[in-house]
Amino acid sequence: MKLDAAWLKEPPLSVLLAVLDRDGEEARVVGGAVRNALLGLPHGDIDVATTAVPQEVMRRAAAAGCKAVPTGIDHGTVTVVVEGHPFEVTTLREDVETFGRHATVRFGRDWKRDAERRDFTMNGLTLSPDGTVHDHVGGLADLERRHVRFIGDAATRIREDYLRILRFFRFHACYGEGTPDAAGLHAAIVERAGLERLSRERVRMELMKLLVAPRAVAALAVMAESGLIGPVLGGVAYLAGFANIGKLETTLGLAPNWTRRLGALGAWITEDAERLSQRLRLSNAERDQLAAMATAWWRVSPAMGETAARELIYRIGPDYFCERVLLAWARSDAAAHDAAWRDLATLPQRWTAPVFPLRAADFLARGLEKGPALGAALGRAEEAWIAAGFPIDRRALDAIADAARG
Repeated sequence: MKLDAAWLKEPPLSVLLAVLDRDGEEARVVGGAVRNALLGLPHGDIDVATTAVPQEVMRRAAAAGCKAVPTGIDHGTVTVVVEGHPFEVTTLREDVETFGRHATVRFGRDWKRDAERRDFTMNGLTLSPDGTVHDHVGGLADLERRHVRFIGDAATRIREDYLRILRFFRFHACYGEGTPDAAGLHAAIVERAGLERLSRERVRMELMKLLVAPRAVAALAVMAESGLIGPVLGGVAYLAGFANIGKLETTLGLAPNWTRRLGALGAWITEDAERLSQRLRLSNAERDQLAAMATAWWRVSPAMGETAARELIYRIGPDYFCERVLLAWARSDAAAHDAAWRDLATLPQRWTAPVFPLRAADFLARGLEKGPALGAALGRAEEAWIAAGFPIDRRALDAIADAARG
């Protein structure tokens, strides 16, 4: 079949293909860009495969005035920069031996053999510069019915890289419909112990994509039923809260946030946040967001009143306040369009916490000396100021300072 893809003929991709697809060598766009184009989605990053060996790719790129970087030359990958845009160009390969993620490969010229090395049939499609779609693995039929299926034997594909278990569910959540492929699901369950061999960084990157996928709820439900989510989270998965947090994001017009969704899925108390941080090697910002969500979320509700809500905004900041409210709302019985919960979640849009106006100088002027007593007086004054509703007039502030002086 032919694909009418205007971007194939546009620089800088057209320049790269013109350099590689001639003089006895062939080049095609491969992988996700082809899949997405056929689904009518943005093509995203574009990868190219070629029959030319890496040294020939670099020679041709240099002759055309393009920069070539041997980013993975042992496995046939060269990054070619055309008009400031980088493309990964990989020579056709076939596996000689596989050791998990690490495979001994040799270069080849057989497009079918190269396609058979890939993970899913929908990722095994290639696209020639003239728009011809090549399918050596049944990817077009699977793509048409939105069916994510491993190429060849599912268990073999998974043993080549155990991250493919997570990728199977992530791709199903992004592109699949109906129930997951039976053979793929069975292989994922049988091979689930391999998840423990993966680096925390790779699991994190795959999980963050899965949690924000369009059909993440259904995919995670199957993972939970199959005993596959526990090894990833190292704890209990709270699927109802996860499903609700996505509804709240839609209601409030918020972009899907993977850390927020992770908190809804796996953080019930602050210890859960720390465990997830260690298990997934989260950034400091991600860890702090999870901890803020999980801390006493059960005390948050519209019943707390605006005075208490303002105090919480002042103490933890507007962003963390919103995250904690969203988690509490997601785990409540309230609907996604509940007006009281919405007012609580959007309070920081209507009220900004003031800065504590009293300073050490106010207490030095009252005869206190620098030291622990001064710090204690400031602390008492701040608590009294919060309890009084954050007054800013001078008379009220003087009264607070006088009382806090002790």
